[in-house]
Amino acid sequence: MPSKGSKEEPETGCQDARGVDETQSTEQLNVSRLRSSSVEIREKGSEFLKEELHKAQKELKLKDKECERLSKVREQLEQELEELTASLFEEAHKMVREANTKQAASEKQLREARGKIDMLQAEVTALKTLVITSTPSSPNRELHPQLQSPSKAVFRKGHGRNKSTSSAMVSAASQNVTPEPVSHECKEVDSILFAEFQAWKEAPTLDKSCSFLDRIYREDVGPCLDFTKQELSELVRVAVEQNTLTIEPVASQTLPVVKVSAEECGGPKKCALSGLPRTCKHRIMLGDSGNYYYISPSCRARITAVCNFFTYIRYIQQGLVRQDVELMYWEVMRLRREMSLAKLGFYPSEM
Repeated sequence: MPSKGSKEEPETGCQDARGVDETQSTEQLNVSRLRSSSVEIREKGSEFLKEELHKAQKELKLKDKECERLSKVREQLEQELEELTASLFEEAHKMVREANTKQAASEKQLREARGKIDMLQAEVTALKTLVITSTPSSPNRELHPQLQSPSKAVFRKGHGRNKSTSSAMVSAASQNVTPEPVSHECKEVDSILFAEFQAWKEAPTLDKSCSFLDRIYREDVGPCLDFTKQELSELVRVAVEQNTLTIEPVASQTLPVVKVSAEECGGPKKCALSGLPRTCKHRIMLGDSGNYYYISPSCRARITAVCNFFTYIRYIQQGLVRQDVELMYWEVMRLRREMSLAKLGFYPSEM
């Protein structure tokens, strides 16, 4: 018996060792499977994320392109709107000048027509007087040159006419036949003035400390707005600079002026700026004060000339004038000439 037991014990120990090895190998196999499956999941997850990232990048690029296209469209619309606004302002400025020119020409033709009518009426009146004063008993020798002595008749040919009437006709004929002289104006750019204007055009401003506006203030604006009433002149200058001055024609029955005495405001027969007795067809209001000041035609021409200058340089500052620099320079020189002429007392008759 003891010998048999000793033989069975080694066989049992071998079986236990085999079972342990099988269990370990099974566990290792499961671990390797788990590792391989986790690696596979990671790879698939990374591929999915890469695809999603690629899609998001594509969508972002498309959105960037759309934003660029929309920004270009907006810039194009803004540029077209700016050009349209500038062209409208230029056209309005041109139409105003053409209207003023046509109005001046029409008024000139009207005056000439009235002068011709007055001349014809005077001639008809003179002829009627000659006819009435000629009777059979006392004939008028001006109407019947055959009744004059031969010595006097030699120097007359044709029908006689009253002296005043014939002289009026001759003067009128000479005025109508003789053409007006055509003035061919020559222009030459002043290098200093043009350089100052170019420097101002690079960065346009209404600050009068720059050399361009400082010169115009000293040479044109200041003298043109220098009236006898110094205090009111300064208020007018400030209102013109701030674009708050209003000019309106005087009605036949003007409204009463409040808060300011009649002597300070002038009146239909007295200019508030010069203090001289003048027929005032217009009046001005400074800002929203509600106080009116009557001004003479000469003062109105001076104020209007300065306002026209400031209006044009404001257009340039706002970028509404799309012209060559030299053309803008000559327009500024023309406006300066208007201010100089107005200061010297020259103004259109329609003022």
